[in-house]
Amino acid sequence: MEFEEAHGLFIDQHMKSRAGERRGRLLRGHNFAEKLFLQNVWWPMFESLDDLHPEYEVYDWNRKSQFLDFAYLPQTGSSFGIECDGYQSHVKDMDREKFNYSVNRDTFLTGMGWRMIHFSFDDIQQRPEVCRMLLQLVLAPYLARKSASVAILSEEKEVLRFAWRLGRPVRPKDVAMHFCINFRTARRLLQSLSEKGLLKPFNQGERIRYYEVKALRPDQMW
Repeated sequence: MEFEEAHGLFIDQHMKSRAGERRGRLLRGHNFAEKLFLQNVWWPMFESLDDLHPEYEVYDWNRKSQFLDFAYLPQTGSSFGIECDGYQSHVKDMDREKFNYSVNRDTFLTGMGWRMIHFSFDDIQQRPEVCRMLLQLVLAPYLARKSASVAILSEEKEVLRFAWRLGRPVRPKDVAMHFCINFRTARRLLQSLSEKGLLKPFNQGERIRYYEVKALRPDQMW
């Protein structure tokens, strides 16, 4: 399925499931920037709009209704809020009160278990590869195959997060030094992530010398 067809079905599905202000907000709020984010950033990575909710209603500490540009709610229970910020509307025209509320809202949502992700419209339009890299960097520690048999353990998530931050191939020695663990444990964690398809091993002779984070396919993502 091509993006335009998938996007049309996506919006139609959410329109049919909403009423009142939630439906009106979708009509008014899902505009060029939001569609461009899906087209330039999300679709090339996932080739699917599953578990993504446009103009998603949340509440602040005063039970005041607010809407996120997107909520990504995979069935694992994680909650990601995604905002597409334009300079004009989010910075230039923002007074101190609105700025303070925006900061406090993100902090409140973080406290409620949301992981907030912001992208500028300029990057979405002109540098979508940067947005894709950053989005995968945020999501990578929470990605796993759907099969429960390859669930990522908590210590493996930390190693995967470290491998992303390192910005170069990771060696057992790097993991051992960073987490203050022995070499054998570091190698076991890297081998486990490799077996789950999240790291790619590189051999030198008969021994694996280092690992690289793999570009994850849609069927590997929550």
